[in-house]
Amino acid sequence: FTAFARRPYPERIMISLSKIAPNGMAEFQEKMRQQLESSMHKELERLLSTGNGEEAKKDFDGFKKLFHRFLQVKGPSVDWAKINRPPEDSIQPYEKIRVKGQSDGVSVGVALSKLVVVKLNGGLGTSMGCKGPKSLISVRNENTFLDLTVQQIEHLNKTYNANVPLVLMNSFNTDEDTQKILQKYTHHRVKIHTFNQSRYPRINKESLLPVATNLGLTGENAESWYPPGHGDIYASFYNSGLLDQLIAEGKEYIFVSNIDNLGATVDLHILSHLMSQPSDKRCEFVMEVTDKTRADVKGGTLIQYEGKLRLLEIAQVPKAHVDEFKSVTKFKIFNTNNLWISLPAIKRLQEKNSMDMEIIVNPKTLDGGLNVIQLETAVGAAIKSFDNALGINVPRSRFLPVKTTSDLLLVMSNLYSLEAGSLTMSEKREFPTTPHVKLGSSFTKVQDFLRRFESIPDMLELDHLTVSGDVTFGKQVAVKGTVIIIANHGDRIDIPAGAMLENKIVSGNLRILDH
Repeated sequence: FTAFARRPYPERIMISLSKIAPNGMAEFQEKMRQQLESSMHKELERLLSTGNGEEAKKDFDGFKKLFHRFLQVKGPSVDWAKINRPPEDSIQPYEKIRVKGQSDGVSVGVALSKLVVVKLNGGLGTSMGCKGPKSLISVRNENTFLDLTVQQIEHLNKTYNANVPLVLMNSFNTDEDTQKILQKYTHHRVKIHTFNQSRYPRINKESLLPVATNLGLTGENAESWYPPGHGDIYASFYNSGLLDQLIAEGKEYIFVSNIDNLGATVDLHILSHLMSQPSDKRCEFVMEVTDKTRADVKGGTLIQYEGKLRLLEIAQVPKAHVDEFKSVTKFKIFNTNNLWISLPAIKRLQEKNSMDMEIIVNPKTLDGGLNVIQLETAVGAAIKSFDNALGINVPRSRFLPVKTTSDLLLVMSNLYSLEAGSLTMSEKREFPTTPHVKLGSSFTKVQDFLRRFESIPDMLELDHLTVSGDVTFGKQVAVKGTVIIIANHGDRIDIPAGAMLENKIVSGNLRILDH
């Protein structure tokens, strides 16, 4: 009964009706769906009447389609028995593409003239204790994610006398702050465009109706809206008019990646491979994948499903098979979310309304304790809608996301050198693998993190670093091998300037004071 009571109210009704009239279940369910959909439509109309609803109307049209599909979905979206490993040639090793790209003879200038770089810029820096867009957090030598992106593309344009534009997909959370900062790039050799992804209403988990009382974004409504995941890129890009504009300018491919993935730079070998194919056999979608480590067990993977290459996310996996999905031996690769996609193909699929992406139901709890759900989609899930889709197994260096201050410590350290906006692993490091770093809750916020390091430690020979509790680092500290530093509750550990810790466990209370 408890499990039953935890289910959303509409689902409880459906289950109850099924008990009463098993034979008429389908009919009852259909009536229930129609009732829910009708209630949602009325509620959305009411919201539109509370303000300037022109922009919201377009968003709500997309939301209605998503909600309709959400009501149709029954159980997990995959049948586990139908999952197969992708055919050998559907995931190519990067080395093969690199060698082939060099011999294809497509000039770099011509290839770049067909390219647009798109960065997903909808996220806030809240998980790292920062206000405003995540892309404006300083990550290296006072450079933000956005600074590094602009530097990379400018370097490309100058080196090859090209005109690769940068497109930012903003959300209502990030657009205003991003627009202000873009003025500083006016004199850079990069043309920057922006468009906004949709704004969708969060739904009360019980009633399956919007929690918003009006179209406003402030006060009690501040938590009522959300950007619906990066799968929204296709519809928003198309609706913005920018897709058509870029096609008219002769652009053919977009390279899409998360703005916080510092490894996601334009790869000329992959681009040459795409451009060298006959136009009737063009690969419309390339997903860069890389080998899984134990840190990536939740990452989406590529499978063969009903004759198509498909992205399988952990949210789609039936509970009984989650451990199998996390297996590094069975599913060896995961999606980096670095994608190369054909612009004309996006236009074709949008116009035919045949972009097929699974719905991700993301449960959230608002500050007041109210349980809501967000209906989202993922950009990579559309892979099965495109022709001649391909996976390329790229080096791990192309996946360098900064999600936490533990990641930030790595990219700020001497493990990497910075040149023209791109980070590359230092040649002085003997192993190409990235050390495993786990910083405790005292380091979660960027402000606190920076306060605890007088300078970033030397990490060239580090394998593993765990820091927990009230710990500070003096200048020019070196950490090598496996280092674990644990300050117990109420204790504080100050690692003195110039200390060299190799394969050490430091615990208890180590405090060095000036006298």
